Amino acid sequence: MTVPRPLRLTLFDLDHTLLDGDSDVLWCEFLMREGVLDRAEFEPRNQRMAREYQAGTVSAQDFCEFYVATLGGRTRAEWEPLRRRFMDEAIAPRLGAAAHELVARHAAAGDLVLLTTATNRFLTELTAVHLGFAHLIATECELDDAGRFTGRVTGTLNMREGKVTRLRDWLARQRIEWHECETMFYSDSTNDLPLLRAVRKPVAVNPDMRLAAEAAELGWPVLHLRDLAS
Repeated sequence: MTVPRPLRLTLFDLDHTLLDGDSDVLWCEFLMREGVLDRAEFEPRNQRMAREYQAGTVSAQDFCEFYVATLGGRTRAEWEPLRRRFMDEAIAPRLGAAAHELVARHAAAGDLVLLTTATNRFLTELTAVHLGFAHLIATECELDDAGRFTGRVTGTLNMREGKVTRLRDWLARQRIEWHECETMFYSDSTNDLPLLRAVRKPVAVNPDMRLAAEAAELGWPVLHLRDLAS
């Protein structure tokens, strides 16, 4: 990749930042509606995991594997029809004009824009394309020798401190030095504090209570995406 120096690198979280909702929770709701998951058994577990994530009390490994496990036993091709419908029915309607406008504005200004999410790559690839991202860092799913999802994750999880590690690894592969970048990151979540603290320009978007308090203490700007459309 040939990029100008200094490089304006603008990073976006996905869930509850650009997306009005959580991709993993919405995926599970979609699978329950389709009868792939048993609602009586799975819904309480899904709701509990969502609460623990918001509170920051669940481990990154448990969180990521809980949702990646829903893919286990099928290939990408076998999941593809449901993934496409999920994108069209559950995700696209929750990506508002303000989210599209924010990403497009940075891209038009010449920034290198990148979507970085704890949600797995298989569920977020189509979202990234829909929003106009050419670059995505996401949690990776393990595949067996037959190309089936094992239901486990692989590599460094793209969550909490892992987002910083994965970003630095991605930059190294592009032969971009961290110190050469004017870095900016939009996120809603306390779980993203490691990366928010690492960049030069952190922005709290639709922040949870703990992140709102942190932003107020440190003087970080706070953005509510609906404000862009007003």
